[in-house]
Amino acid sequence: MLQEPLLEWSEPLFHYLEFAAVFLPIGAVGFRYSSLRGGHGAANEVYADAGRRAAWLGLLGSIIGAGLLIRALPALAARQHTTIGALVTGQLQPALQVIFLVVALAGFLLVLARAPAGWPLAAAGAILPQFRGLLTGQLLRLVNPLHMLAGALWVGTLFVLVTAGLTAVLRDEPDRTRRGAIAADWVNRFSPLALSSAAMLVVFGVITAWRHLPRLSALWTTPYGYALLAKLAVVAVVMALGAWNWRRQRPRLGSEDAAHAIRRSATGELFVAAIVLLITGVLVSLPSPRRRPPGAPPAGAPTTSAAAVAPGAR
Repeated sequence: MLQEPLLEWSEPLFHYLEFAAVFLPIGAVGFRYSSLRGGHGAANEVYADAGRRAAWLGLLGSIIGAGLLIRALPALAARQHTTIGALVTGQLQPALQVIFLVVALAGFLLVLARAPAGWPLAAAGAILPQFRGLLTGQLLRLVNPLHMLAGALWVGTLFVLVTAGLTAVLRDEPDRTRRGAIAADWVNRFSPLALSSAAMLVVFGVITAWRHLPRLSALWTTPYGYALLAKLAVVAVVMALGAWNWRRQRPRLGSEDAAHAIRRSATGELFVAAIVLLITGVLVSLPSPRRRPPGAPPAGAPTTSAAAVAPGAR
């Protein structure tokens, strides 16, 4: 009997869209409340323009999230033998998803309309969904969302800093003597967020791995373990690049040349981070060793005729 594939390759790509729907809004909010806080003096318009560019990215992520939710709701309603309206109005989790998404969309639109309430609404709509487990009493379900939140605050904010911030100010700021100072201000304000998010990412990453691996040997005996090892290796590269930017590039900031240099190195960090997300998409598409039903063969083991009829076998 032919073995069923461990995953459909469309699944990691679909998960990539899910990451974009989380990383872009949270990254926009992270950029606004780290790098752009306290914009001052003649640079005010530069800060405001960067904020609007960030809001466009946040809005794009929220639109992607809306599309994914619209796609998912019919199947979820069908599985629960109810209508979409009854699902959204009668169950807390779907209702919260819709509410937070609407709040995020409204917030980013208000930012683009230059309304003062825009950023607080966008922050609530982008970040509070990661704490839905607190609102529903499902505390164990906080681990993965907080792991995602940490990644989004680090990598998502860095992406917005580079694309909506550094690239724009180095291209559009007419006073070349101010470019380096503005870039240095934004990067220095982002650094504490990056460091704390990286630490949070490690903590919740370890917890996530512990929950999914029943034994240490699963790291080198299951497809899930292979993917996790690949992810950890590439994550180490991202952290090394981040450390390089923090220890070597950031102290040199102040000139336009230094701003160009850190933009290039940060772009390299983002490129490697994009590979991490691709591997993560594969990882979450694979069967978890801990979730394997009793009696089922280990993930990745050849399917035999005996295993194919065993209780719980795929």
